[in-house]
Amino acid sequence: MNMHQQGGVASVEGACAGIDVSKTHLDLCVGTTEQRVPNDSQGWGALTALLQSAKVDLVVVEATGGYERGLVCALQSAALCVARVNPRQARDFAKAMGVLAKTDQVDARVLRDFAAVLARHADRRKYITPMVEPARQLLAELMTRRRQLVDMRVAEHNRLEHAGAQARRSIASVLKLLDKQIAAIDAHIDDHMDQHFKLQRQLLDSVKGVGPVTILTLTAALPELGQLGRRQIAKLVGVAPLSDDSGGRSGKRRTWGGRSEVRAIVYMAAIVAMRHNAVIKAFYERLLAAGKPKKVAIVACMRKLLTILNAMLRDQAVWNAAKHLASGPTA
Repeated sequence: MNMHQQGGVASVEGACAGIDVSKTHLDLCVGTTEQRVPNDSQGWGALTALLQSAKVDLVVVEATGGYERGLVCALQSAALCVARVNPRQARDFAKAMGVLAKTDQVDARVLRDFAAVLARHADRRKYITPMVEPARQLLAELMTRRRQLVDMRVAEHNRLEHAGAQARRSIASVLKLLDKQIAAIDAHIDDHMDQHFKLQRQLLDSVKGVGPVTILTLTAALPELGQLGRRQIAKLVGVAPLSDDSGGRSGKRRTWGGRSEVRAIVYMAAIVAMRHNAVIKAFYERLLAAGKPKKVAIVACMRKLLTILNAMLRDQAVWNAAKHLASGPTA
């Protein structure tokens, strides 16, 4: 049975592979074959050739702080199907299988078995890691660097209060340099977005409460925006209420998981929108009038704002307040 390289129906005959990633080396397990190679372009090429010769159906790797990025790109460029999973999910799977030991080789075997499960899952497609366009990858790198610079500037500002005269001069010079660096990277980001994401930027910028940093984060760190349904995008960001029921007990719905960097930005955008965006402000006030706790109402506003932005990109439509003012409260 044939399979599309980025998902689709699982091939019954295809082998599955797991690769444990570390800073210096990669441990592969495919079938009964195990191999260790360096984590560099030469090692990626060797693994790619081996996986292609074995006609591997799906490869599972853990997200490892960026050390897996080059490998994933190399495998995807060779038309191999890759699922990059959260390490917590892989560890939970290992415990469920009774595997309590943890070494690089054991982890590779666990990831191989995890791949075999995902390959035959009915929703296999949603676990496959899509290829990231080079333009979006560069934007994500610029976003990360900007956040690092801003964090350094905040840290230096916090040191000013208790600094002596000599230290203050040093801090001031560092702050001046950081301001110049942030201005330069902001200019680079503006040029890059105008070149590659101009339409998306214009659509998102039409919403009150959605500023430049929110637009940058949604574009770089949430490429699925506009491509998923409202429930899926809410779960991906971590603002969807999750059930906690068992037997006759009906537990509280809580939000959990998701992309924390995106969620933090959507929170700030929702706080601004609750004051300056007529639709979100009216929605928030209706929820409070209905007796909802403030935290629940804020998360509901985050979810509503995200849903609206998702629909705007899906339909390629600018902000239309009249379209959303009539909708009733949900939390």
